[in-house]
Amino acid sequence: MYKEVTNNMTALLVMSIIAKEDLYGYEIIKRLSEKSENVFEFKEGTLYPVLYKLEQQGFVGSYEKVAENGKKRKYYSLLKKGRKELESQKSKWLTYENAVKRIVEG
Repeated sequence: MYKEVTNNMTALLVMSIIAKEDLYGYEIIKRLSEKSENVFEFKEGTLYPVLYKLEQQGFVGSYEKVAENGKKRKYYSLLKKGRKELESQKSKWLTYENAVKRIVEG
C-alpha cells in the first residue's frame, strides 16, 4: 500500500505541474522543488521513469523542441486522458490525506 501511495503521489505531482504548461525534465524538477519550497527534490533517476510510465499509459505526451541555446529538449504535456486521471488521483489523494489526518490528530 505504501509503495502504491508513494508512486501515485509522485505521478500526481508530476501531472499537476505539467497540467499548467508543457515543460522539459529539468524544468519539471525545478518547478516541483520551487512549488514545494524544497520539500520535494526529485532527481532525474526518479522523474524519468515516472514520465515514461505516464507516457506508456497514455496520460502524457512528449515532443522535441529546439531551445534558444540550440539544444534539443524533450517537452512533456498532459493529454486529455491524463487530465481525467489527474482529477481521479487528486480525489484519491484527498481521501488518503484525510485518513492520515484523522489518525495523526487522534
